[in-house]
Amino acid sequence: MYSFAWPLLLFLLPLPFLIRLLPRVKQASITTLDVPFLKNMFTSEQQKNKHPWRWLNLLLWLFLLLAVSRPQWVGEPIPLPIEGRDLMLAIDISGSMEQKDMQIGGQPVDRLTAVKKVAGEFIERRTGDRIGLILFGENAYLQTPLTFDRKTVQTLLYEAAIGLAGKSTAIGDSIGLAVKKAREVENNNRILIVLTDGQNTAGAIEPLKAAELAREEGLKIYTIGVGADELVSNGFFGQRLINPSADLDEATLKRIAKITEGQYFRARNSKELEQIYQMLDELEPLAEDEQFFRPTDELFYWPLLAALLALMASMWIRRLD
Repeated sequence: MYSFAWPLLLFLLPLPFLIRLLPRVKQASITTLDVPFLKNMFTSEQQKNKHPWRWLNLLLWLFLLLAVSRPQWVGEPIPLPIEGRDLMLAIDISGSMEQKDMQIGGQPVDRLTAVKKVAGEFIERRTGDRIGLILFGENAYLQTPLTFDRKTVQTLLYEAAIGLAGKSTAIGDSIGLAVKKAREVENNNRILIVLTDGQNTAGAIEPLKAAELAREEGLKIYTIGVGADELVSNGFFGQRLINPSADLDEATLKRIAKITEGQYFRARNSKELEQIYQMLDELEPLAEDEQFFRPTDELFYWPLLAALLALMASMWIRRLD
């Protein structure tokens, strides 16, 4: 559609006629200014009839006003691309994740079931981000590459099974795999969330070495240690308290996060795990809502050209008089 950037300037259109109505003394003082086309407007009716070319001065005034009002052609809205984050989830599915020290709806569940519920909701919220999923046990596997298809990532997370990747825990290999995939994309916002309940007991690369590589690639790592501190165990000699997270290597997880300028979180139950993922939403906010751009073409040169032609025509006709 057509529009004007400064439409209020068009209210100056009747200015020459208003000046014409001023008292003669003021009018004379104004016409002493050497502005030919304005001065020519203050001629008598008889002179106007004798010199019809003087109406070109009015056209000249009109075209100049149109030019300075900046006429524009505004095109259809074009959506701007949204640059979200490349967010990888590395989920531990080793044998220790079958420990039932978490609860959902008041019912005891194993650690992986609780993680699936909370992480699945987290994935659903990450509009605008590309999500990838790594599952690791004795080995680390890329379950889904970075994708905007959050539904597929959710589905493959829900289908993950304990022990599918082996009984041991290869934290270093999972970070190394994420670093490898990070090198394949160009994005300044690359995040890895590592969730585990144990310590590195397998794999070809040490976790701290992998963290150093991640830092070199600009990959920020958030680590989450999951598992309760206390659990009532029923044995031959009755009930006793045990620590089901005795194997959790918090020191290494904290060090990984510090090396990559991330953070370490501790989830002792489902509620804390949910709060952690909510905090991650705050630490790594979602991309902004979709924005639009309307291409604008300036058209001021057309009335400016018309004003120039009117001026040239006026000067040419006056030469003939």
